[in-house]
Order: sequence, then structure tokens, then C-alpha cells
Amino acid sequence: MNTFFIILTIYLISINLISVIVTAYDKHCAVKKRWRVKESTLMLLSALGGSVGMYITMLLIKHKTKHLKFMLGIPIILIVHLAAVIYLYKSLNF
Repeated sequence: MNTFFIILTIYLISINLISVIVTAYDKHCAVKKRWRVKESTLMLLSALGGSVGMYITMLLIKHKTKHLKFMLGIPIILIVHLAAVIYLYKSLNF
């Protein structure tokens, strides 16, 4: 397997794990009425590659599911990421 895709896979697993943890932490803070994670931080984590983990976590723990910005934005980011990975895969002739 190509080194680029190994590194990409490790990165995506890591950023998704971070996204899951931060999303769950924000939900915990919301329930406890504590200081929250900024929405821009959550969106940034998604844009950096954590969209899969964040979206699944949001659905599982019912966090940010009433916010259109998240319920549309995260899947759109995910689609863009998938398109980019498919493009890279095809353009690098794997």
C-alpha cells in the first residue's frame, strides 16, 4: 500500500477520534451548564477531516442535531472529503 495513503489513514483516524472526544465533551459541558466548545472549533475539526466521527457522534448522543449549520454543514464537508479522496485515488493511479 502506498505510504501516502497509510499516512492519510492514520491522520483521518486520529482527527476523527479527536472530533468524537471534543463533541462528547461539549455535550457533557452542555448538560452540566459549563463553558462550551466554540461552534467554530467543532466546524474546524470537521473541516480538518473529522466529519465522519463528529457526525456519527452527534447522532448517537443527540448533540447539535437541531442546528441546521451542523446537520447540513457536516455532511457537506464529508461529501467534499470523500470526493477529494476519490479524486486523489484515481489521479495517483492506484
